[in-house]
Amino acid sequence: MNPKSGMMLAPKHLSEIVGRFSDAGYITQVLMTMGRGDARQFAMEYGRDVDVVVVSGGDGTLNEVIDGLITEGFKTPIGYIPSGSTNDFANSVGLSKSIFDCTDTIINGVPTSLDVGDFNGRFFSYIASFGAFTSTSYSIPQNVKNILGHMAYVLGGIKDIMSIKSIYAKVTADEGTPNEVVSEGDFIFGGICNSTSVAGIFNLDKLDVDMNDGLMEVLLIRTPRDPIALRETVSSMLDGSFRSDQIELFSARDIRVEIETGTHWTLDGEYEEGSDVCNISTVRSAISLIK
Repeated sequence: MNPKSGMMLAPKHLSEIVGRFSDAGYITQVLMTMGRGDARQFAMEYGRDVDVVVVSGGDGTLNEVIDGLITEGFKTPIGYIPSGSTNDFANSVGLSKSIFDCTDTIINGVPTSLDVGDFNGRFFSYIASFGAFTSTSYSIPQNVKNILGHMAYVLGGIKDIMSIKSIYAKVTADEGTPNEVVSEGDFIFGGICNSTSVAGIFNLDKLDVDMNDGLMEVLLIRTPRDPIALRETVSSMLDGSFRSDQIELFSARDIRVEIETGTHWTLDGEYEEGSDVCNISTVRSAISLIK
């Protein structure tokens, strides 16, 4: 449990959450994170010896648990009680916004296989991204997120749009296959995702995303030519149509991104230092999430 996540509601209901697991026959051990990396370490230390690893926190906390389990080769089912500010991953897989409904789902649900991504050896559950919108999740102070919730991400995204910085990159997807795609130029955003919600701001739910098909969705937004093109691009993102000649959207299994030196990324909303060449691959059916 990340006690600082979102509006910090889950810790207030900890006794009832544990009580429900106890009534279902579980012996429950509670581990509270105190800082970055704790959830990953907990998953690595204890993930082998339990029936279920339950995560209460935001997407970043879930990311750490997934990375820890996969790194150690554990196939332990994961239960998720989303309690972050945005919960992109939970929205994508259709989990309830109710803490207690999610607890009951973990008790009564069925493990479902889901793909994850591998970013230069670091695993992520739903998105690796660079450019506009990506700094919002880690640059906005936690107390502001707690007060404004999802709106903090929207406001942060608007701020990003108003101070757009072009990033030069070459993206090569599924190289050497009949499906090879090469895209090169100046971009304001790039995302490799396995999700219907991106950056807490816009959605891919109209695109029928399959989160266990062995493919990632690649979303690239080129630098708009002028303010009119920028407005059209933003509108097409917000309405979910992505019908703009500035937007490229395709699916791929393996992606290589050659990018400007010093470009930072986010993995599942958490800061990740990139490199001049970033290799992202899809790990098929890497985790079992109880739904």
